[in-house]
Amino acid sequence: MRHTVAFLLAGGMGSRLNILGWMRAKPAVPFAGCYRLIDFTLSNAMHSGIRQIGILTQYRPWSLMNHIGSGEAWDLIGRSRSAKVLPPSTGMDDFDWYRGTADAVAQNLNFAKNYDTQRILVLSGDHIYSMNYEPMVAFHKEKNARITIAMMRVPWEETRHFGIGIVDNEERVVDWEEKPLKAKNNLASMGVYVFDLDYLEKALSRRSGHDFGKHVIHDAIREKCVYAYPFEGYWADVGTIKAYWQANMDLLNPDSGLRLQEWGVRTNYDEEGLRGDRPPVRIGKKAEVINSVVSAGCVIEGRVVNSILSPGIHVGRGAEIIDSVIMHDAVVGEKARIDKVIADKHVRFGNAAQVGGGASDQANEKFPEHLYSGLTVIGKRAELPDHIQIAANSIVEPLADQGSFSGINLTVGSYVKR
Repeated sequence: MRHTVAFLLAGGMGSRLNILGWMRAKPAVPFAGCYRLIDFTLSNAMHSGIRQIGILTQYRPWSLMNHIGSGEAWDLIGRSRSAKVLPPSTGMDDFDWYRGTADAVAQNLNFAKNYDTQRILVLSGDHIYSMNYEPMVAFHKEKNARITIAMMRVPWEETRHFGIGIVDNEERVVDWEEKPLKAKNNLASMGVYVFDLDYLEKALSRRSGHDFGKHVIHDAIREKCVYAYPFEGYWADVGTIKAYWQANMDLLNPDSGLRLQEWGVRTNYDEEGLRGDRPPVRIGKKAEVINSVVSAGCVIEGRVVNSILSPGIHVGRGAEIIDSVIMHDAVVGEKARIDKVIADKHVRFGNAAQVGGGASDQANEKFPEHLYSGLTVIGKRAELPDHIQIAANSIVEPLADQGSFSGINLTVGSYVKR
């Protein structure tokens, strides 16, 4: 892997994650308690022996940059190893911003040329999986490929969300469909690519557009130099609210294949503005925790069932959290009931608040394409009044306060502005 440099695409705004992506880049979204989405790809790169990683950021990169820091958490520090954040080289013109995945890599090829580079490994920063990239690079060299794409079988009903490859008996990609309505195959791209550097440079210079899937891959297939590297195992694209919640729930299912400890996933435990470590979890005498992840600094005085709690959460007496994902430093008031809720950081649930659960026959009134599966999403630093009742498929904007709820009728699929 000495001659392989990685580019990690981490600039997406995660629009389908709705308010969870308003204040951060998608790879910076918290996951599984104390982790962030980008931790999985960084850990994979570390375990694969990648020495140099360029992290391509664009949309609201501050929390992501703080999290990555020097790269020390993933042993990407020192004379021979580094993780460097590479924002767009903005100048006088608007086209200096990244216009797509291929354009982002094209703007940063000089970073790779600073090293003895023969191959470029392109990775996505918002997928949940464990993969050693070294066998994929060996496969790439063995096939004498110019482009190799990691691919796996997905359910046929999910093919419309992916780039789909059609392969021959030698794993050569002979046709490609980008997010087809009716796919010919169910072999989907994982967003992991190996390129020969010299070929990639030429392909980028003559590309017809700015994305790998839509443009560079299509052009290369005609030259019969693209191969599919087969992958089996757990992999999740958490680009939607439903997929994000489901991946968190998979962590609680021993049969899902999602195993953080076995995968050796690392994170940066340093938190901005926090001095020292969080205290241990404290569970009250009458509290109950069932099949849940409870992170450091949590105080549990109520009942937590099948849920993921990030650090610093306080669950009041008589409160109940069910099938939910609650991020850092939330406060759940006494006798509140939280059911199938995703709550961002620093949310305050009032006493006896009833949030989520119940009928979910109506999608969200403002974002029906984002929220329709019975979940409820509460934005960062929102404050919910005592005794408030918020039904399923509802969204509460970040920074909403108690006055935001006055004079509105909350029904299934409601949207609450700040």
